[in-house]
Amino acid sequence: MEVILLERVPRLGQMGDVVKVRDGFARNFLLPRNKALRATSANKEHFEAQRAQLEARNLERRTEAEAVAAKLNGQSFTIIRQAGETGVLYGSVSTRDLAETMTNGGFSVDRGQVALGQPIKTLGLHTVPVVLHPEVEVKVTINVARSPEEAERQARGEAVSTREEMNLEDLGLEVGAALAEAGGEEEAR
Repeated sequence: MEVILLERVPRLGQMGDVVKVRDGFARNFLLPRNKALRATSANKEHFEAQRAQLEARNLERRTEAEAVAAKLNGQSFTIIRQAGETGVLYGSVSTRDLAETMTNGGFSVDRGQVALGQPIKTLGLHTVPVVLHPEVEVKVTINVARSPEEAERQARGEAVSTREEMNLEDLGLEVGAALAEAGGEEEAR
């Protein structure tokens, strides 16, 4: 199906481009979200008549997004979650959680604007892209921790894994003691 793009669509084209896409992509994504029109002769004429208004509206939305981006870029948000000793979360942090956290932080972000490839499932600092407009993208840091104190330590760069690792000397002494004990039992029999 051929469509006329009403806004920039990544990996597809710019506003006003006539592109050929799969029917399902056009029917299920582009057309319902008003990102494109079917490329009929009537729609082409309508688009050319409305082009100046569409470009002005797009420029206005992009300017607003750039103003928000200037404030949001590089911000850090903390999310407190329960996790196991190895740092794996019992649940996960999704786009909905991130959008809610940013909104509570004073920024108007919709969950559709958070470009998280897959949910966050581990403790630590995670860089997440936020697409405020098709032409404006910023990065925010998400600090996932078990407690506010742990979040502060992570922000300073400290490792917060509670798993204790033995050094090789302790391991060698323990193995030696176990072998000696096993040998002593062997001789007693």
